[in-house]
Amino acid sequence: MRLCELKGKTVINDTDCCILGFVVDIDFDPSSGCILALIVPGPARLCGLLGRDFEYVIPFKCIRTIGPDIILVSICPEKVKQKCI
Repeated sequence: MRLCELKGKTVINDTDCCILGFVVDIDFDPSSGCILALIVPGPARLCGLLGRDFEYVIPFKCIRTIGPDIILVSICPEKVKQKCI
């Protein structure tokens, strides 16, 4: 699978069956080329006009399954939230 194929896939948390969003970016180690984390934006503020408060940075080890349309992860959403810069 190519990295560009991961972008846009729906990410679902299997612990609470909540849709977290869509993959918009990937964090990887440039020396080894290994994927470190998937980045999924959090919910938008004021219809998207004011940006976002946080994003989910999901470690690769938390990914359970990558299917043709969705990615299942097992996370505690509060632990993987990072403030947007």
